[in-house]
Amino acid sequence: MLRTPAVAGPFYSATAAALEDEVARCLDGSAQPRPMIAAICPHAGLMYSGPVAGSVYSRIALPETVILVGPNHTGFGPAVSVYPEGAWQMPGGAVTINRELAEKILALCPHAEADTSAHQREHCLEVQLPFLQNRRRQVRIVPIVLGMRDPALCRAIGDCLAAVIAQSAGTAGGQPLLVASTDMNHYESDTITREKDRHAIEAIERLDPDRLDAVVTTRRISMCGIAPTLAVLHAARALGATGATLVRYATSGDRNEDRARVVGYAGFTINGSGRPQQHSPNLSECLTEQADSDNYTPIAVPKG
Repeated sequence: MLRTPAVAGPFYSATAAALEDEVARCLDGSAQPRPMIAAICPHAGLMYSGPVAGSVYSRIALPETVILVGPNHTGFGPAVSVYPEGAWQMPGGAVTINRELAEKILALCPHAEADTSAHQREHCLEVQLPFLQNRRRQVRIVPIVLGMRDPALCRAIGDCLAAVIAQSAGTAGGQPLLVASTDMNHYESDTITREKDRHAIEAIERLDPDRLDAVVTTRRISMCGIAPTLAVLHAARALGATGATLVRYATSGDRNEDRARVVGYAGFTINGSGRPQQHSPNLSECLTEQADSDNYTPIAVPKG
């Protein structure tokens, strides 16, 4: 079973050489990669959110397998869709599904179903793969798409993922990394978006899924990947994480200079110490300063 790319071209370069160069421009060469329990990364076109995602992946020593959890933007498939086997084709080669780990998740996780329909046109996990392939060429994945926002179910999924990951500790491939895929607030002004995102970021830094769910609701933060983030926060806490480090924050306005209607992007690493591993920017600075140009030429790329 081979999934073909859904967003090669619009979201990232469609040829291997061009994509390799695009990813390299997003990475932070000064970072020291270290093992992490989990990460949270955005999923817009690389021209928009690539530098945020690249800053995160630059700081992670990738294990053999990455469990990717993202939101369902298309409406296809079940509430909890696990891609069960096969591979995902990318311009730089295919990424193999860890079938054995997928089967364990399907056996343990409530409402999880083996399904491919939710993934065929979904972009949120596909845009993580150029970074994963760059950091570890033979990386394997388990893609999971969530089409619901039920806090109790998110907790149950997180507990399930933690149990499966704990069983893998000490194996030859190492403990799988969890990645939640989400963008932050959508399509409000840059000023409003940064203010709204500040509340969500503070909850994530505290590894507090209940507070995150509450502030997203009460402050009407249009965070598309709230369910995956809740599930991963619950899992990280169960695995011994004590804090999340904000690595980088930006908005689409930092790229296209349109600050009237932006999307926010935040990238985090999550480890067991709760201490910053490399670059830990001041939150207020992240939410008020514009990102540098990174030598990007603006083109028509999806920003959310």
